[in-house]
Amino acid sequence: MLKFIAILLSAIFFFSAPAWADNSPTQLFELQCAGCHVNGGNIIRRGKTLKLKALEKNGYGTREAIVEIITYGKGNMSAYKDRLSETEIQSVAEYVLDRANQNWN
Repeated sequence: MLKFIAILLSAIFFFSAPAWADNSPTQLFELQCAGCHVNGGNIIRRGKTLKLKALEKNGYGTREAIVEIITYGKGNMSAYKDRLSETEIQSVAEYVLDRANQNWN
């Protein structure tokens, strides 16, 4: 019986996704974006933050524009089309715009 339980638990752990891989917008942002854009800032280019005023000034004030730059990148911004699915990119874009509208609070 113990052997059966050990095999069952091993199978559950082996075939289930880890808890950190939930692919929520927050988790995706933290894993993929926060290295450069912590709290909506930008550690590479000060003026290219994810704050609403900067997004609008730089032509990224819509979800579609944010999806475009996440997908294809631009300048120092890497493209994520090979790392994230279209659904994940849409989700991160919505998350960024939502957080920007809340001033990253």
